[in-house]
Amino acid sequence: MKVNFWGQEFEANMIVGCIGGFFIAIMSSMFGFGGGPFMVPLMTVGLGLPMYIVVGSSLLAIFFSTTMSSIRHFQFGNFDLILFLCMFPAALLGGYIGPQIAKRVSPIIVKRVACVGLVLLGLNLLGVY
Repeated sequence: MKVNFWGQEFEANMIVGCIGGFFIAIMSSMFGFGGGPFMVPLMTVGLGLPMYIVVGSSLLAIFFSTTMSSIRHFQFGNFDLILFLCMFPAALLGGYIGPQIAKRVSPIIVKRVACVGLVLLGLNLLGVY
C-alpha cells in the first residue's frame, strides 16, 4: 500500500502491519503493557516507514486504548483529573509538533533518541532506573 504524507510517498506492507499489530495488541492486552514501544519498531523495520511518520502514528494507534483505560480508571475512582487536564493538551500538542520536528532532523538522530528512550523505559520497568 502506498502512503502519502506531506507530499512524500512511501510503500508499506500492510499484511506485515496487520499481523504484527494484531499480535502486539493481544500481548499488550494480556500482559497490561503499552503497545507503543513495540509498534515503533514494527513500523520502522517491518513497514519501512520513516521515524517522523511512525511516532505520530504510534501515538494515534494507542490513543484509543489509552482513552478506554482512562475511562475505566475513572469508573474505579483511580483517576487524577488535574494530572489528566495537564497531560492531555501536552500530548495533543506533542503529537502535532513532534513529527514536524522529526522531519527536519536527521533520521539517524531521531532513531537514536527513540532507542535511548526505549532503553530508559526498559530499565525503568525492570526497576534499574
